[in-house]
Amino acid sequence: MSRRFATLDVFTPHALAGNPLAVVLDAQGLTDAAMQAIAAEFNLSETVFVLPPADPHQRASLRIFTPARELPFAGHPTVGTAVLLGVLDHGHGHGVAAFGLEEKVGLVACAVEVEGDGVGLGSATFDLPRLPQEIGEAAPDEAIAAAVGVAPEDIGFDGHEPTLYSAGVGFTFVPLRSREAVARARVNRERWKPAIGPADHANAFVYCRQTSEAGHHWHARMFAPDLGVGEDPATGSAVAAFAGAVMRFERPGDGEHAMVVEQGYEMGRPSQIMLGLTVAGGRLVRATIGGSAVIVSEGALRL
Repeated sequence: MSRRFATLDVFTPHALAGNPLAVVLDAQGLTDAAMQAIAAEFNLSETVFVLPPADPHQRASLRIFTPARELPFAGHPTVGTAVLLGVLDHGHGHGVAAFGLEEKVGLVACAVEVEGDGVGLGSATFDLPRLPQEIGEAAPDEAIAAAVGVAPEDIGFDGHEPTLYSAGVGFTFVPLRSREAVARARVNRERWKPAIGPADHANAFVYCRQTSEAGHHWHARMFAPDLGVGEDPATGSAVAAFAGAVMRFERPGDGEHAMVVEQGYEMGRPSQIMLGLTVAGGRLVRATIGGSAVIVSEGALRL
């Protein structure tokens, strides 16, 4: 059987930047084991399998796999798949659409804008299906520093300290004092556990306030060796959870806030993730993740 697929670069408008993504269309009939094997074959941080929705009012149902396991939710697969489906729906013309994508975390509402002229380029924004929640206490600074290859004195700035948050996937958030310290960060597998959480798939998102480009707000890297991802060029699910740390330490006032998180620069894959916050009564009541995506290749799997 021939199954269509496409690859996209996500959280960038430019091919060969951002975070690569594979999307397998026509995924009906594939077993869980087959999906995992195909994800390992593509060997990208995530591969999406598109299935008919359980609710016919929604656009599609998505299964998301890293090379090592399935995820209930992820940001760059959601943005990239939404753009791809928007391109397929609108052909060569410019188009705007709103639809729901069913993921294991729940229904994800997406807004998509597709560029015209058949360039395979668009942007998408989605509402977080779950607002971030704190999921435990961080390990001592000394343990975290050893795990991510920095000095204990590199950790913390402007009141920020290590935390654990999840908006569907959990991360340890590690604030570092400078972009130079972020650049030095490395995975130390011998010290990774129990310093980095959550326990079932330990991920570290290191960040600082110094940015590579003017107009951006945060500079970050993300390491997920337990998911088969040594370093990820852009991690929407991490930025979604990072909204919890932003609320805790930045305390934005009531109203709408827009932030740009840059990631992947140390990998030569510059990415820009748009984080939107709606605050009312001092509480986060809505959050969005958005960005651009461009189709890089199209083909067929003979499986």
